[in-house]
Amino acid sequence: MARKLQPDNILFGTVILLVLFGTLMVFSASAVMATERYGHSYYFVIRQGIAAILGLGAMVWLMNGDYRRLASSPVVFPAVTLQLMLLAGVLLARRTHNAHRWIHLGMFSFEPSEVSKIVLVVFLAYFLSSRRHAVNDVRHTLAPVALVAATMILLVLSEPDLGTSLALSLIVVTMLLVAGLSWKYILGPLCAVSPILYWLVVHVGYRYNRLLAFLHPDQDPLGKGFQIIQSTIAVATGGLDGVGLMNGRQKLFFLPEPHNDFIFAVVSEEFGWLGDLAVLTLFAVILWRGTRAALKCQDEFGRLLAFGITMMLVGQALVNISVVVGLMPTKGIPLPFISYGGSSLVTNLVATGILLNVSQQADG
Repeated sequence: MARKLQPDNILFGTVILLVLFGTLMVFSASAVMATERYGHSYYFVIRQGIAAILGLGAMVWLMNGDYRRLASSPVVFPAVTLQLMLLAGVLLARRTHNAHRWIHLGMFSFEPSEVSKIVLVVFLAYFLSSRRHAVNDVRHTLAPVALVAATMILLVLSEPDLGTSLALSLIVVTMLLVAGLSWKYILGPLCAVSPILYWLVVHVGYRYNRLLAFLHPDQDPLGKGFQIIQSTIAVATGGLDGVGLMNGRQKLFFLPEPHNDFIFAVVSEEFGWLGDLAVLTLFAVILWRGTRAALKCQDEFGRLLAFGITMMLVGQALVNISVVVGLMPTKGIPLPFISYGGSSLVTNLVATGILLNVSQQADG
């Protein structure tokens, strides 16, 4: 008699804690700004709460299914085609914050680039597992992977969204290496892409300004360096145990959009280094449980899927936190489960549902 599959309660509980804490922090970071802009303090947290409910529902549904159903051409290729169409279509939508990133549906908006991460992970896991004995075949493996990945990345880059483009690139490189790709096929493209990346940073005004602000924030403290300086002040002000929930000052129109990409600065100010350590520990648990699920999985598709999702979540968190504490130039990458944003939250919870399913199937 087959043993009943049991979910990974450690991973499940960790993600629930992050979502609840994230919702609380969105309210703390946005309440004053929401009152100023929209007349009531719950504007952002209500939307985040709705996204959390939808995402958690999807997570529970996916964790109780069978991830192997995703490993089929009728699922993967229509998903990739639809995603590419959405990425192309969003370029025709109206600009918001000087970018074509959102498809607006009434009072809600949808960011296709966030969904690209999980679609790309599923595609790579399916295709590379089907070619597991010929991963280094340039014509039949690497060329199709490069075509799909490069098209997706270039469309996201056109929005423009360099941060998400780099996140997608990191997913591709990681999953190819895990699948067994030789380093010589990584180093060559990296050398070829380096001049393009240099041009995209140095010859695009706002990106170059971000680089200068990262290197010399004190040279223009009220202009280019304002954001990173305010973030650093928030992190330093928190000390060991913080100034207390809702008591942070940098979110009060000093730190731009504190509920989004720089929400970790609010966490640092209000909960201090202990709060930072708690958040880092929770993401370390995701890394542990995700890697464990991948290593225990008996099939190549599930193994690659688990590794890809784990890298997607943890890698993005490390980049976001590094930006906030001044270790990297500013990039528009949210902190998974904590930053405000329905598209990001739902996508990450969908990915977690798949990871939980891989985990329990591996343990079963």
